[in-house]
Amino acid sequence: MGLTPRIYLALTVSRTTILNAQAPIPKPGPLPGVNHVVAIASGKGGVGKSTTAVNLALALARTGKSVGLLDADIYGPNIPVMMGRKAQPEMDETRGMIPVERHGVKFISLGLIAGDGVPIVWRGPMLAKMLTQFLHDVAWAPLDCLLIDLPPGTGDVQLTLTQTVAISGAVIVTTPQEIALEDVRRGIRMFEEVDVPVLGILENMSYYVCPSCDKRHHIFAEGGGSDVAKRFELPLLGAIPLSLRLREASDSGTPLVDEGEPVTQTYDDVAGRLLSRLR
Repeated sequence: MGLTPRIYLALTVSRTTILNAQAPIPKPGPLPGVNHVVAIASGKGGVGKSTTAVNLALALARTGKSVGLLDADIYGPNIPVMMGRKAQPEMDETRGMIPVERHGVKFISLGLIAGDGVPIVWRGPMLAKMLTQFLHDVAWAPLDCLLIDLPPGTGDVQLTLTQTVAISGAVIVTTPQEIALEDVRRGIRMFEEVDVPVLGILENMSYYVCPSCDKRHHIFAEGGGSDVAKRFELPLLGAIPLSLRLREASDSGTPLVDEGEPVTQTYDDVAGRLLSRLR
């Protein structure tokens, strides 16, 4: 019988899955056939990190780059919903798991395998095993850039990633208010401790543009991302506005690719700044 993603990940997913398996962690090294691995991180949840990861991947693809997206947000694997594809990835006896491709971006997610509404209740060793497989046993190559959507905070997945593969750098997503910025500072220090360069800060939900008067309203405070970037001598990669179109696109699984939409242009600008940091 051929391999399937469920067998391959050694999973039998039921309503609640509790697995505790130790996985060997290889020494950090480059991912074969992938030029850059970039972590998309946040200090806390609810700042729009996964939305940012999806739209940044699409923006990079619009530049002509070959792009992959690994959903490492184990407890909230929402990338398949945002990308509009939930079919299980195929298996190849020689190459391993074949990433799903949508909108010109290859992606893989536990959400493609576990099924709708299934909670993932895993201990650290199983998280490490899954991430290692998603990195080394998925047919990513060739890629210019692989984005990894990390879970919020500083924990097992972040540590495993830095021990498993060489990381070109991290992008830290935040909102402008102080409660989010405090966790950003912790995240920056974590990446410093594991020798991963922070490529920049991306401020999400930065402002709202009133459709009637075209005035900007800073609902979640103003300038927080810029302030923390200055404090740590990091570039501010961009400020993403609140956008109803963006929310609707994410919910419907049809990511916003309209080049005439202001928020799309903002993501394109962020992608350009990120590429300049990776050269």
